[in-house]
Amino acid sequence: MALQGSTDTSEVETLKAEVERLQRLLSKAKPRDFEFLGESIPAEMLSELRAAGKLSAKGAQSRPAGMYGDGGNLWLQATPGGRSWLFRYRFAGKQREMGLGSLQEVTLGDARSRAIICRRLVRDGVDPIDRRQSLDATAKVESQVTTFRQATKRYYDAKKSGWHSDKHAAQFLSSLAAYAYPVIGDLRLRAIDTDLVLKILEPIWNEKPETASRVRSRIEQVLDWATVRKMRRGENPARWKGHLQALLPARGKVRAVEHHAALPWSDMHDFWIALSSRTSSSAEALRFTILTAARTGEVIGARWSEIDFVAKAWSVPADRMKARRPHRVALSAEALSVLERMKLLGANDSDFIFPGAKPDSALSNMAMTMTLRKLDRTDLTVHGFRSTFRDWAAETTTFPNEMVEMALAHSIGSKVEAAYRRGDMFERRRRLMDNWAKHCLTKPVKGANVHRIGEAQHAG
Repeated sequence: MALQGSTDTSEVETLKAEVERLQRLLSKAKPRDFEFLGESIPAEMLSELRAAGKLSAKGAQSRPAGMYGDGGNLWLQATPGGRSWLFRYRFAGKQREMGLGSLQEVTLGDARSRAIICRRLVRDGVDPIDRRQSLDATAKVESQVTTFRQATKRYYDAKKSGWHSDKHAAQFLSSLAAYAYPVIGDLRLRAIDTDLVLKILEPIWNEKPETASRVRSRIEQVLDWATVRKMRRGENPARWKGHLQALLPARGKVRAVEHHAALPWSDMHDFWIALSSRTSSSAEALRFTILTAARTGEVIGARWSEIDFVAKAWSVPADRMKARRPHRVALSAEALSVLERMKLLGANDSDFIFPGAKPDSALSNMAMTMTLRKLDRTDLTVHGFRSTFRDWAAETTTFPNEMVEMALAHSIGSKVEAAYRRGDMFERRRRLMDNWAKHCLTKPVKGANVHRIGEAQHAG
């Protein structure tokens, strides 16, 4: 019997997918540094720099034929044939003009940013026209000799500092090395076409749809970068929308999404007894992971400085959270007991609560999986215990769905989420985690798997 707090699984998955889609869109919408002629302007300065000038975007479109100065050496040239931006400057005693692009392709804001970079070059004794010619010549040579493998390495070096984790960065290279390099790794960029991309993807598209989708996306990213760097020209052969979309089935139609193998909530106590036979650091980490409904990366990276024993809370910093925002976990008495046992094991000699074999290192992300294997539970995954927690909450309690989602660090909507982040809601989440710990440690009584309505409402 499911009470208040239960949610149709398909609806939850649909909502999660929509949240992830919106998060990706927001990530793409974040301001980026402006780059031109090998120089850049920090993103935080752009709005201020672009605001100054005599022209307006609307006025630039409507001015009659003529030359119009915006200030700062930037000019708009309007002719019957079109409108374009010019950077007019004096260098080495000579008056020069450099085109910055047409109004159709370059906005007023971008034209001002390009002019700023050009003025900086002139001030530093570099002729912008000479810089452009040098870059074009270099790009021409690179387009003739640069291989996909070389371009990938350069793209990786340029982008890795902005990625969420070292694991993500490593997966980027390893997936391309495994699937793309054997086909196009040593080919020049301009030789890569749709047939070659399909040669990479078709063997794994049905067998490993999620991996294939990521490989396609990563090839597209590298080729887009190479196009901007003028190492190649033309359409991106790895582009999905309006291109490969017509040649390959949508990933969602290839095969149903396989969820992480999860333990039924009714079997949790028996599993807990079996886990109690293990006393290693990895077993303690798995117990802590289950009791907090946390992700592997959040737990193995946990540090003693994040634990408030007085408040009985664990504060996970944003850089270790999937949603890139801080998360606060209410610690049950049993979760605190895990921490006390780690102290007795000497773990507090390290910054990490669950230290690895090497000094000042965290536990391996495979350590808890190895514990499951030692228990002969290869049918389970560490991440699957989050689903066990979610199913238990939905099917046996009336804790609000939003509270459970908050405990799992899922995004649940701005106003609702703000409410559940308040201190009083945190104490209600504490009761949720206390009840979960009690469920793990207590042998279930047949026929007592559902709270009485009054009791459940009081607990929630």
